[in-house]
Amino acid sequence: MQLENMRHSLSHIMAQAVLKLYPNAKMAIGPAIDNGFYYDFDLGEDSFAPEDLKKIQKEMKKIIGGTQTFEQFKLSVAEAKKKLKDNPYKIEMIDDLVKEGEKEISFYKNINAKGEEVFVDMCSGPHLETTKEIGAFKLDKLAGAYWRGDEKNKMLQRIYGLAFEKKEELDEYLKMMEEAAKRDHRKLGKELDLFHFSDLVGSGLPLYTPKGTILVEELQKELERISRKYHVGRVMTPHIAKIDLFKLSGHADKFGDELFHVQSHHKQDFVMKPVQCPHQTQIYASKPRSYRDLPIRYMETNKQYRDEKPGEISGLTRVVAITIDDGHHFCTVAQIKDEAKILINIIQEFYKSIGLWGNHWVSLSVRDYDHPEKYIGEPKDWDKCEQMLEEIADEMKLDAKRIEGEAALYGPKLDFMFKDALGTERQLATVQLDFATPKRFNLLYTDEQGKEVSPVMVHRAILGSYERFIAILIEHFAGAFPAWLSPEQIRILPVSEKFDDYATEVCQELYDLGFRVEIDNESESLNKRIRNAEKSKLPYILVIGEKEQADKTVAVRKRKQGDLGATALKDFISQLNSEIEEKK
Repeated sequence: MQLENMRHSLSHIMAQAVLKLYPNAKMAIGPAIDNGFYYDFDLGEDSFAPEDLKKIQKEMKKIIGGTQTFEQFKLSVAEAKKKLKDNPYKIEMIDDLVKEGEKEISFYKNINAKGEEVFVDMCSGPHLETTKEIGAFKLDKLAGAYWRGDEKNKMLQRIYGLAFEKKEELDEYLKMMEEAAKRDHRKLGKELDLFHFSDLVGSGLPLYTPKGTILVEELQKELERISRKYHVGRVMTPHIAKIDLFKLSGHADKFGDELFHVQSHHKQDFVMKPVQCPHQTQIYASKPRSYRDLPIRYMETNKQYRDEKPGEISGLTRVVAITIDDGHHFCTVAQIKDEAKILINIIQEFYKSIGLWGNHWVSLSVRDYDHPEKYIGEPKDWDKCEQMLEEIADEMKLDAKRIEGEAALYGPKLDFMFKDALGTERQLATVQLDFATPKRFNLLYTDEQGKEVSPVMVHRAILGSYERFIAILIEHFAGAFPAWLSPEQIRILPVSEKFDDYATEVCQELYDLGFRVEIDNESESLNKRIRNAEKSKLPYILVIGEKEQADKTVAVRKRKQGDLGATALKDFISQLNSEIEEKK
């Protein structure tokens, strides 16, 4: 709480500094956030430049050095509006507070060492007592921000700041951010030729290159290889459906304006699918089912679509066309535990192959008990689902933390949270129990007594969105993917054109065995071609010269290990096959 108060206090100090340097600026809003704070300003026709941050930071340090105190006071609505009559942003916020039933408006003022009031802002607090308690901070960057996040409103100018209790913590964070910038998936995706965006195609619609497509396909193959052990069947569903499908599922209301509507010239109303669950229910519903048929397990890799706000689209992490790994198991209540355990086993094996298993924790995500209106389904079903998931988590030794309010629309879930190489936490895999959707769609099976009952639907995503997952992998590995996943596994470098024939022979043999291999026989020097291959973060480089050609060997260079010397091609193939099979 103390750190949050410090960050909030720094947002006021920054606003005070901005008003000193830019008297005509109008303040909008300035909260504390993770790692720091920000404030949005309206400068009219003027704008901040990056070099202004140093000037503002210098003024903030003067303010802090002057030892100001923070004091709260309240005004009536009329008095507050009078005090802020020249600031339309604050007036709008007051009107909203009045709608919520507020009778008085909270303010904070800054008092200098002479006892003079030097700054006032409408704020509910809390703050530090004095600026003496301020720790280490740094103004970080400028950004544009629509007022209240609505692109119909005016674009304001936002200044972000970083703040920590100690300078060492700030320095450590800055180092981490520097490393994160090097690993940025947008930067590496371009450098490694993995994906592209086109203004002509549209924002949020990624175009995968051949190398990027290999990443998607290898991840998909690995997931299917593991799932096949448990007799999960692949399905395919259309990209559109009648709006009625999503009205029945509840997704039409949930996604609202995020739906893409499509109308045929026959005046039929369709939408681009925002999720795949409803489509898969209709495969289940395609014929009568018996208890002997259950469990039925489906998995699908396909596109779904969300009409994201343009300002929120970012690289592969927030896109409009989303490639989703989605699957559903239909089972009896008695089979729930076995099905959930199968899915947990798949998650465990898949993340071991990526190298992320073990650096994770699991959330048992349950209802917000104070707001049952946020969910569909019957309370007794929810009670049963939550109890079962808790038992499963205990039996599988997941050490799950129970977190209220994080359940899905239709049921509780187990969410798997993984940390990447920079320590950033990501929610990736999930297992979700759903008693509600099968009932909504009148999905049935005939039980042992000949009675028709609804199955349970177990939703699962192992990696979720391929786009987001690939962005995470690029940043986690800094583009240096393990050999099994690397789009290009081997690059062959003949020392000169005299050795092109043997290099081509080696390349063809490796290619025929299924390895992803290329030759670089450009006219540049060998050293430059080696540097280029190393910049491409390839697992292996094979150099071929006179000795290698004579001995029918290859000189192997391995990423991070350098020159390993010459070896017979068959021995190199055996070593690489072992590395790929073991997912090292």
